[in-house]
Amino acid sequence: MTSNQSSDVELVSKTGQVTLAFWIGKVLATTLGETAGDFISMTLDLGYYVGLGLTFAALVIILSLQVWSKPFHALLFWSAIIATTTVGTEISDFIDRSLGLGYMIGSLILLTGLFLSLGIWYLREHDLRVYPIVRRDVEVLFWLTVLVSNSLGTAFGDFLTDNLGLSFLQGAFITAGVIGLVVALHFITRLNDILLFWFAFIFTRPFGATFGDFLTKPLDKGGMNLPRGYASLITLALLVLVLLSSQRRRSLRLQTARTQASE
Repeated sequence: MTSNQSSDVELVSKTGQVTLAFWIGKVLATTLGETAGDFISMTLDLGYYVGLGLTFAALVIILSLQVWSKPFHALLFWSAIIATTTVGTEISDFIDRSLGLGYMIGSLILLTGLFLSLGIWYLREHDLRVYPIVRRDVEVLFWLTVLVSNSLGTAFGDFLTDNLGLSFLQGAFITAGVIGLVVALHFITRLNDILLFWFAFIFTRPFGATFGDFLTKPLDKGGMNLPRGYASLITLALLVLVLLSSQRRRSLRLQTARTQASE
């Protein structure tokens, strides 16, 4: 693919290009989703029913704007990622605490939902490629899968700490180890990149969930006891810096491609 063709793809795709900045942004977004979700339901004491209702309503609005917009908007795309992680936190806690099913059963339910979402996507498209995505119906399947995978990651992260008794840092190290293994497999094997992408995408969520809990949980439970609101604002600021840097590089790539095309 030439640089001009690459820039054309970048212009029409509704999803972000999978780069190092993408993965850093995903980790920060998942951490933010955990701290913000807990802030809404716990710190504000709105409960899981109200918290899920509010975050889900915000998700519907953001996803509607994202899906119906024609060009790629980094702000919309990453707002949708954050919204899915925040709703994922509320869904996981709702299954565990409001329905009383526990994190293990919740993880199994959400894992089944993830397989169904990916299965429907594959049967329709014979492909699970996430970049580029230009068709609206495929983008809807993408966001459905993202929502379920983020909910699963939250439940699995809480399963590691609540059910298996691991500390928040231990849970973060284990999930980071899985992500590192996926990265290694990408470079040293010929395993399907799309399969590896979804493994990494799923496990960034429990990493964010356990690391977010490490930041905000009380000291006697192995956390740093940071206020959830402050932790959310700090994580959001870091995410904005990463996205601004990524957007600047994207603009430079597109400008360079246009210059080369005009010569």
